[in-house]
Amino acid sequence: MWRFSGNQMKRWRTKANVSREQLAAAANYSPDTIKAMEQGARMPTPRVLDVADELCRAEGLLSAAKEYLSREKFPARAQEFMEREKEAISLWWYEVTHVPGLLQTKGYAKALIDNHVPPLDEETAADRVAARMERQSILTGRKPPVALSFVVYEAVLRSPQVDAEQLHRLLEVSGLSNVTLQVLPFGRAVPAALMGPVVLLETRDHERFAYAEGQLGSELSADPDAVSRTTERLSMIRAQAFSPDESARFVERMVDQA
Repeated sequence: MWRFSGNQMKRWRTKANVSREQLAAAANYSPDTIKAMEQGARMPTPRVLDVADELCRAEGLLSAAKEYLSREKFPARAQEFMEREKEAISLWWYEVTHVPGLLQTKGYAKALIDNHVPPLDEETAADRVAARMERQSILTGRKPPVALSFVVYEAVLRSPQVDAEQLHRLLEVSGLSNVTLQVLPFGRAVPAALMGPVVLLETRDHERFAYAEGQLGSELSADPDAVSRTTERLSMIRAQAFSPDESARFVERMVDQA
């Protein structure tokens, strides 16, 4: 609905020969914000829809979108992955910079989301934190349990956002029977481990997806070649990581030092 409403707003604006700058000025937003709304990257606000409706003489057709719009729980680029995550029977996750979202404490998640660039408004940030916490039901809330395997690079644990509470959370989750947690130490990092985070996911229908996220975008792929390459990369990383028991002891030592 974000994308559809934004696209309709752009079409009406173009038809009425109203520039993006004119709409931005009338609605008290920047032209870049209007552009993001038209492209579906941000939700068109009620004020923008009403102003656009009046400027473009849409006779209520743009304003009518307000009742169908709601805040999305996840960024647009991650929404497809989140839908697949709901169907997962197994998930294999490697992270190089952040604690995986499924293992984050509320405080850690809030610290990351509050420092989003560009900044999010308070309501959107709160929605994102709540949604991240809701996702964690995958850890214990499904029958049969989802098989979850996580490998985190040592740099993740050395981050200033990782406090004693977050370290204890990792130890708590690693004790679950369906969860495996491993730490890849600095001294064992292979080049493939420095290329960024990656996830391998299998659904109830035994479809397999590879997911990679970067600063400028993300990609969810069911292409067999992409899945195969991701599997090889994850296998290489896991082989270099500490065993689950060694990883638990490593995290425990960090707790003692915290």
